[in-house]
Amino acid sequence: MSAEEQLNKAKNALQNALKQENTKTCLDILDSLIKIKVNGELLKKTDIGKTIGKLRTHQDMKLSIKAKTIVKKWKDDVVRQTDKPAPTSIRIESPTIKKISPVSSQASSPKTPVMEGPPRTVKTDEVSFKSTGNVPRNKTIELMYAAVGFGSGADADLLLKRAISIEKTIYFEFGDINQDYKNKVRSLALNLKNKSNPGLRESVVSGELSVEKLCKMSVDAMASEEAQARDRKLAEEALFKARGAGSAQAETDMFKCGKCGGRKCTYFQMQTRSADEPMTTFVTCVICSNHWKFC
Repeated sequence: MSAEEQLNKAKNALQNALKQENTKTCLDILDSLIKIKVNGELLKKTDIGKTIGKLRTHQDMKLSIKAKTIVKKWKDDVVRQTDKPAPTSIRIESPTIKKISPVSSQASSPKTPVMEGPPRTVKTDEVSFKSTGNVPRNKTIELMYAAVGFGSGADADLLLKRAISIEKTIYFEFGDINQDYKNKVRSLALNLKNKSNPGLRESVVSGELSVEKLCKMSVDAMASEEAQARDRKLAEEALFKARGAGSAQAETDMFKCGKCGGRKCTYFQMQTRSADEPMTTFVTCVICSNHWKFC
């Protein structure tokens, strides 16, 4: 069966499985698709990219990650076959991957454990890489592999590429295995393995977030949306309390409380954004102490 026939057959099967909401079948089909090498002509003829592309935002995390991985791999395939340089944001050094084989004439492929399986490491996934010649750097690559592979269903070779690229970027930034290097490695590992922040890992593995950008992000920037929203709320709470303990605020009946419906409120204004944007108004209900803000 030709690659075109394989892609068309897989596309039809995937569409049927999606209609039936059969997630397991969808995952099996995606596993077979990732092994197929494509080119621009094949993708255009089969139009399978549209079907896979929609799955990147699927509510099932496994499907979403698999779809993102396939899209990224196919983009890389097309780039390599057309001899065009990859965009700077996703250019990654290709590692040498040795597949550890059992005692037989057949070589085994790197394992891709399911999400519920044991932690993914270079040992459990049976992959190896070309040594950097520096033991701490090699350990960092192993650490980053485990971090980006935490709960991931992506192929082992893709995870290894990301791990090597992350370590290489950090090393080039600091130029040595110094304290700054170690602090950055520790910070990235902790944030990538954070159970409440799967979005960060997924975006790095899929290539949506470049390694270069990841390595420059602050701890706050790497935090999940929930954590960022919580921090913003705590900051606002502190601001309201600080203003309440200070000078008297203006009292008005022009605002209606969304909680109790009362109109007895105090408010103050503050410039929280750039100078050319409107001031933010902070309102507190005198009756029930509910508070809110608007620009």
